[in-house]
Amino acid sequence: MLRADELTIVHHDDTVSHFTDVTYTLNRQGLRVFTATGDEKAFPGHDVLTTHARTSHQELAA
Repeated sequence: MLRADELTIVHHDDTVSHFTDVTYTLNRQGLRVFTATGDEKAFPGHDVLTTHARTSHQELAA
């Protein structure tokens, strides 16, 4: 699973969905998003035009 601090999804109808603090999978079947609160959202592959993920880099503990 991939992780993102911010995930933006652009749909084929030009609508946009925003999520924060998520893990997600993206494959031919579509996009599945899991939020930090345990919610799950699925988008079919034909609905997702593009995704933009942003992850902040945290320093490693010493």
